[in-house]
Amino acid sequence: MSRIISIVLGGGKGTRLFPLTEQRAKPAVPFGGKYRLVDIAISNCINSGLRQIYILTQFNSASLHNHLSSTYIFDVFSKGFVEILAAEQTPENNSWYQGTADAVRKNFLHFHTQNPTHYVILSGDQLYRMDLRKMLESHTSSGAEITIASTPVGYEDTAGLGILKADNASRITDFLEKPPRDRNIDDFKVPEGSEQVSRETLASKPYLASMGMYVFNANVLEGLLDNNFTDFGKEIIPMAIKSKNVNAYVYNGFWEDIGTIKNFYETNIDLASLNPRFNFYDETMPIYTHRRHLPATKINFCTISQSLTAEGSIITNANITNSIIGIRSIIESGASLDGVYTMGAQQYETPAQKSENTEIGRPNIGIGRGTQIRKAIIDIDARIGEGCRIGIDNLPREDGDFGYYAIKDGVIVIRKEAVIPSGTII
Repeated sequence: MSRIISIVLGGGKGTRLFPLTEQRAKPAVPFGGKYRLVDIAISNCINSGLRQIYILTQFNSASLHNHLSSTYIFDVFSKGFVEILAAEQTPENNSWYQGTADAVRKNFLHFHTQNPTHYVILSGDQLYRMDLRKMLESHTSSGAEITIASTPVGYEDTAGLGILKADNASRITDFLEKPPRDRNIDDFKVPEGSEQVSRETLASKPYLASMGMYVFNANVLEGLLDNNFTDFGKEIIPMAIKSKNVNAYVYNGFWEDIGTIKNFYETNIDLASLNPRFNFYDETMPIYTHRRHLPATKINFCTISQSLTAEGSIITNANITNSIIGIRSIIESGASLDGVYTMGAQQYETPAQKSENTEIGRPNIGIGRGTQIRKAIIDIDARIGEGCRIGIDNLPREDGDFGYYAIKDGVIVIRKEAVIPSGTII
């Protein structure tokens, strides 16, 4: 295991998650009240005994770097590390990362110091819990040169994913990236008698979608990247299927690609449901994040149902339903939240700072008295005044960018550090 290198791709510009990615990389977006998206991939590696982990970053990476450097610190005896490899210019190459494959290619010099036998390549913006050792065991026992993690999906989900064609022995023979609706893809259905997909699953989910997670024999990956191709999904994988032994590893658990504001919002809100699709309450495979040493959340005279409240919050006389309350959230008396993910704050305001806010007519960080909010994401350090109505009134809700807030997929997104005056209606 010490010669298996894990590579977590830090993502591109993340335009589909804008404005949450306006000031941070996609993997650094706060998730589930207290985590960052990148914590999922790194935790899966650690729980699987993979502790040589590189994170490849480029866009808006300062927030991600701060989180990683303050969170993942291994002792000197474990020989483990989480190392950031930011895009860099060198005497040999003065260009930035041009894509996922190009990012890996430009860092072989660093990887070779570990003398790896295999590379495990993961995305930094997906939600799942997987024992990666099982995928590695499947890879070695099958004799494959490349293994692609895949998950069964129904026809309605195929248009947004890469679809694999595999035989009964899980050998991949073809790959189709995001097939259009008008294309017949019946020949991509998993054949009956598949070793990894049950007949019951095939009845509703007869296709295999790539999860964007790969295991490569080290020499195979290095050979495949000896060219100018830049992307795994669009170029490297289709090329490899024609010339290499490529197998599918089928994962039947929960997996979600957090690609859009709609996915992000719905996946977060689902965490607070009675039976969430993803379970954070698993002590055998925990999800790790930064230790903040915050006090317990204080709840004064509130009605809270089907919601999660992260540590360090103070909530007074509020009505909260189907919501996620992030760290250090301050919610004042009479506030009402329904279907809201508020990410909280990076620090508490002091009495002096609150006095200054009063003098200049600026709301405190948090949610003011009597404010009502429905179906919204509130980014970190937002200041929402008293008596605001956000998503409450039956107003037109067309997607667009409106200054201190945006509407994406019908979800109102309040920007990081936004200032919303008292009485505002959105």
